[in-house]
Amino acid sequence: MIDFGFSISKPRVIDIDSNNLRKSNEIIHEMPELQACIGCGSCTATCTAGNLTDFNFRKIHTLVRRGEYQGVYVELNKCMLCGKCRLVCPRGINTRGLVMLIKRKLGDF
Repeated sequence: MIDFGFSISKPRVIDIDSNNLRKSNEIIHEMPELQACIGCGSCTATCTAGNLTDFNFRKIHTLVRRGEYQGVYVELNKCMLCGKCRLVCPRGINTRGLVMLIKRKLGDF
């Protein structure tokens, strides 16, 4: 077979049915305002920790909603809890409270 210098990539499909959404549902139950998030990225754009490190709050939020918790707790430790994200959120989501809630729920991961 001829080697053309590339390979076929695996499909990037998210199988939410296979993920454990128990923790995600607990977080949404305690903070139902999270469902109002429109994913605009304002929180990530103004994040002080995001400017200094590779911290991305919107990515972490998406992973938690999907039930993919691996590494989320470690990433949330980069958050400086400065509150800039909360100030710019067009939906008024308490992002600082959300960070603390996720850390509390995922402390064992």
